[in-house]
Amino acid sequence: MAVLDRRLESQSKNFDEGQSNPPDAPNVAQNRRNKTAQTRLTARTPVLARKITGRAGYQKGSSTVNPWNTKKLTRVGMVVVAGALAVGMSACSGSTTASSNNSSAPAAPATSAAAAAPVGENFGSGCASVPKTGAGSFQGMSGASVANAASANPVLSTLVAAVKQAGLVDTLNSLPAATVFAPPNAAFAKIPADQLKKVLADKATLTKILTYHVVAGKKLTPEQVIGTQTTVEKGTLTVAGSGEDLTVNGNAKIVCGNVQTANATVYIVDTVLMPPA
Repeated sequence: MAVLDRRLESQSKNFDEGQSNPPDAPNVAQNRRNKTAQTRLTARTPVLARKITGRAGYQKGSSTVNPWNTKKLTRVGMVVVAGALAVGMSACSGSTTASSNNSSAPAAPATSAAAAAPVGENFGSGCASVPKTGAGSFQGMSGASVANAASANPVLSTLVAAVKQAGLVDTLNSLPAATVFAPPNAAFAKIPADQLKKVLADKATLTKILTYHVVAGKKLTPEQVIGTQTTVEKGTLTVAGSGEDLTVNGNAKIVCGNVQTANATVYIVDTVLMPPA
């Protein structure tokens, strides 16, 4: 029995050393070592048990078989074999579980390019005239630069024609961030036709008026837009009011606010803004 105990202790120690890998050892290598230790221990244990059982069946110094010792040590051998199998199965089960846990780790969420230009919470009665679908809709405009977005919206066709006439399309599209006050077709219709024609023919005057509608460097939220803002034209304009009831310079009402484009936040106003003289 002492021999059996020592050999089993030696095998168990080897098996334990096979289990004591660093926490970051690869699962494949761990499984291989566990299976090797299990196979060796399972194969050697019954051999040891049979050898010791055969020896212990004889009384020392006698040729007479001791039946009691043989039965007892046979039972010991069976228990040892069962224990070895249980330990080996437990080791394999632990490795499999660890591998399963690693493979089921959640993947990092993918980012979407569309999230860079979210559609804002629009407000105002004028929003009803914006197309529901297509490039000129709120969703469609959110992915395009401001001048391109406006050109897809039929409500802003006169403004787009003026921007092209002044040669400001690339200037507006290249702004990293901006806030634009955009007069719709109805706002330009308030200007007498002869005066509008004269302004459209005068590039310097047209550029001055259009750049007065642009605040560069900031995509202002409805809360941030309230107050005095400096425009690209170098003049200032003032937004007053609260909630959805906002006016610009006291006479132009924001009829559709917080319209998002890729590089600007747009506020559609019902009147063309005129820079201070």
